[in-house]
Amino acid sequence: MKLHILDQLPKGFLDAPITGLGGTLPGPALIDLPGRHDEPLFVSVLLHGNEDTGLLAMQEVLRRHQAQGLPRRLLLFVGNIAAAAAGVRTLPDQLDFNRAWPGTLSPDRPEATLMRQVVDLATEAKPYASIDIHNNTGLNPHYGCLNRLEPEFLHLARLFSRTVVYFEKPVGVQSMAMAEICPAVTVECGKTGDRSAIDHAAEFIEACLSQNGFPDHPPNPADFDLLRTFAVVKVPPEATFSFDGGDASFRFRPDIDHLNFGALESGTALGERADGCDGRLLLDIEADAPVAEYFDYSDDTIRLRQEAIPAMLTRDPEAVRLDCLCYLMHHIDFEGRRRDG
Repeated sequence: MKLHILDQLPKGFLDAPITGLGGTLPGPALIDLPGRHDEPLFVSVLLHGNEDTGLLAMQEVLRRHQAQGLPRRLLLFVGNIAAAAAGVRTLPDQLDFNRAWPGTLSPDRPEATLMRQVVDLATEAKPYASIDIHNNTGLNPHYGCLNRLEPEFLHLARLFSRTVVYFEKPVGVQSMAMAEICPAVTVECGKTGDRSAIDHAAEFIEACLSQNGFPDHPPNPADFDLLRTFAVVKVPPEATFSFDGGDASFRFRPDIDHLNFGALESGTALGERADGCDGRLLLDIEADAPVAEYFDYSDDTIRLRQEAIPAMLTRDPEAVRLDCLCYLMHHIDFEGRRRDG
């Protein structure tokens, strides 16, 4: 898998549709564009081929600055062009482009070699900040994701949203790798096809291009709704599932995606198991999580054992299979300690 390195935008890039990028870029590309300030902003888009907001927002920003140039040098990484052509998150033979960055569990895969090269080049360029732009499939607010709670990271995330999620899993993600170089954030822009998401992402890119660094003092806690992921919830690979009451091992409630970012009480039901099914949802839990098991299966109803705040609950079967059913979170302070409210 080859990384294409460019020092100018290829012809047709600014107007290319997401499924037609292959006509302007033959594969993953790192595009280095000059700006009035030489310390670059690193931006990655299309790590997932069916998430178009990052690309569309970036095209819009670049069109705005065609005549007078960018206020800051830009390192733009355009990721999974082959998956984008097929309209899917990741092709069947690929490692997820946002699980392949340094720290990945699959370091020998060609995608991991590619991302290591991208990080090496970014390290040489010494970016002042990194942003990775994504969509998701459930009903979620726009929010930022961090892997560090240092002031510069928090200030960067606050430029996008007051809702910020700190996480340590999954590994191999862009923001975790780039956090070794500079303040880094992943921004989740809701569902694809939403004009307001494109506008919000473009506004955020513009703010980052115009920013002259970040304060080194902690921001005001009142400006944040700060959460931490304690568990990643997955459906067992061998299990079937449905959201409409259809026959399956796990039958999740049809409005499950409406629960995202709500404070769910202990005992909240997420669905039920089929008669005779003894399967359990898989949990990837942080070492200091409050409990080892988040779900109770009495009477084959799947209930929360304790209060939690879910994110990325989705009714999209492909997203569930390729990523997870949801993340479970709690509120924290700037020290990472759990708090109520």
